[in-house]
Amino acid sequence: MARKPSVAEVDALRREIELHNHRYYVLDDPIIADGEYDEKMRRLEQIEATWPDLRTPASPTQKVGAAPAKGFAAVTRTRPMLSLENAMSREEIEDWRERLVRAVGDDGAGDFVCEPKMDGVAIELVYENGVLMQASTRGDGSTGEDVTENARTIRPVPLRLRATAGPWEKNGKVPEPSMRPPARFAVRGEVFLGVDDFAELNRARLEHGEKLYVNPRNTAAGSLKQLDPAITASRPLRFYAYAVDDPAATGANSQWELLEALRAWGFPTNPESARCATLDDVFAFHACISERRDTLPYEIDGVVVKVNRFAVQVNAGERSRSPRWAIAWKFPPQEASTRVLGIEIQVGRTGALTPVARLEPVYVGGVTVANATLHNADEVERKDVRVGDRVWVRRAGDVIPEVIGPILDARDGEPPRFVMPAKCPVCGTPVVREPGEAVTRCPNATCPAQVTGRLLHFASRGAMDIEGLGEKVAAQLVAIGRVRTPADLYGLTRNELIKLERMGEKSAGNLAEAIAGSRATTLARFVYALGIRNVGETVAAVLAERFSSIDALLEAPEADLAAIGGVGPVIAREIHAWAKHPSHRRLVRALLEAGVRPETAQSELSDEFAGETFVFTGMLTRLSRDEAAAEVRKRGGRSASSVSGKTTLVVAGQGAGSKLKKARDLGVRIIDEKAFLAMIDRPDTAA
Repeated sequence: MARKPSVAEVDALRREIELHNHRYYVLDDPIIADGEYDEKMRRLEQIEATWPDLRTPASPTQKVGAAPAKGFAAVTRTRPMLSLENAMSREEIEDWRERLVRAVGDDGAGDFVCEPKMDGVAIELVYENGVLMQASTRGDGSTGEDVTENARTIRPVPLRLRATAGPWEKNGKVPEPSMRPPARFAVRGEVFLGVDDFAELNRARLEHGEKLYVNPRNTAAGSLKQLDPAITASRPLRFYAYAVDDPAATGANSQWELLEALRAWGFPTNPESARCATLDDVFAFHACISERRDTLPYEIDGVVVKVNRFAVQVNAGERSRSPRWAIAWKFPPQEASTRVLGIEIQVGRTGALTPVARLEPVYVGGVTVANATLHNADEVERKDVRVGDRVWVRRAGDVIPEVIGPILDARDGEPPRFVMPAKCPVCGTPVVREPGEAVTRCPNATCPAQVTGRLLHFASRGAMDIEGLGEKVAAQLVAIGRVRTPADLYGLTRNELIKLERMGEKSAGNLAEAIAGSRATTLARFVYALGIRNVGETVAAVLAERFSSIDALLEAPEADLAAIGGVGPVIAREIHAWAKHPSHRRLVRALLEAGVRPETAQSELSDEFAGETFVFTGMLTRLSRDEAAAEVRKRGGRSASSVSGKTTLVVAGQGAGSKLKKARDLGVRIIDEKAFLAMIDRPDTAA
């Protein structure tokens, strides 16, 4: 550099970078592109490298990591970090509120703040005169480990605070003057990894042949306690603040005011937090967050309910380990440990052989789980799951339970490794594994397991929607040789169905009516029901909008299919190969001859969104993601799953994460769900 910049110039650059950090991590509203931010950071790094005397401990450059530590010193607190009492039901929350009322009177009956309970790592940050001086883990509450250098590398953690907070409303009415943060105080919060960031870390480890991380929480904890801060800096850790050690010192009168102050001072807080006037509002908040749990960009394990006003908190007091004025309303666990009793092979409709772990029943994700998928041979090998192992099992929302991995310290001896069978366990045909594929398949299309799987897929809700045709009924029909293809369903009589096991007259009549009623369907449902590999409901809908009939689709050249937005060359190749297979052509003919009439909805299409590519991210509350995508396609537009240079508009729902950030980086137009509803002339019924 030509000349040494002044202290004032360097400080101005630092403050500009801190402003952009605040807008990005706290306000979620950046005003410059990532490239511009990186350029400013590189300039500051160059200045401090050239003139070390201009470097300061609070500089944003300190987030790249310091020298490795030999260990972590102990940090003793004057005010311990308490745990929270847990509740698992509405009744337990009601009991907690009743205890509050007995302790503090009517002040305990209402006015709460609810916050998602982050599944991360608790940390305390000590600031003196607005500068981060110390960071420590929770430890036993009174004593934690000093992780200051590592905490400095976490991007959302401010190294220097903004000067003032406010104005806010005092007691909901009178504006309070702007305030400076206390001269010395400790902020408490949660360090965590976002779901997408965790997945990206594991993708990178998979590419390098490294063992995968088990879950975001353990990975965040391990990242925070690295002896080399540069390793911590390389992990995309996040932070949300939610408390301070001494609320009275801040000048805030309530938890809600404190959250506002923390944001103004530069701390990110959870945007999902809400003020709840009554216990019914708390119940509604818990129900809403529970429903959206699996769409949030981070993992949570419950909701924290706090009395809002600090004066009431003080009056309620604390026990030795937990405050009386707060409680954690936990969700059913999504992970649990259990033992593998055996590993069996399931054969699906495409012939794929899937290893399934038979487990000691365990309650996880709100249900009792006795079976969990192991996906494929590579996954079993990579995870090294063996019969007799104690394993972690995960079930998030409606996702099929899966085995995360074994608890190696609990392994008894050296049980034999699992080996995929050389023959199909159902029909005995030698199995095959195509080069480049992870899946082992049975090539016998007449394998009873495959025939049953194809029937179930054909009858599923998104396909022909034949209610009453479940797994046991389908398996019986295949076993007695009465049904070999879905077309055979339409020749079944009520009297034949009655003869099946556990099939009464009423059930047989209902199933016969459901089969007959399914003859009238849409082209999109029909295409999906055929079970073409990689053609899901969305692709089937795209194809139905492009072609006037099933015959037109079957005769389409591969190049024409590949040119359709949302299809591409890989799926086009699958469709074209399927359409040319004689047995598949015979199936379509047989279905049409049986009276199935797939109708198109071409008359409803328009070109309003022609040339537009929409991406939906976050939680939509008025429409499902599939319904929103269908509305776009109906108007001639395209719906994509990821943001790219071809994206023209992003619809951001609640909890939008990495896709929203990428859209901002690329300068893509962003609207909310309400604006999208207005675009399609659909009223926002919640407005």
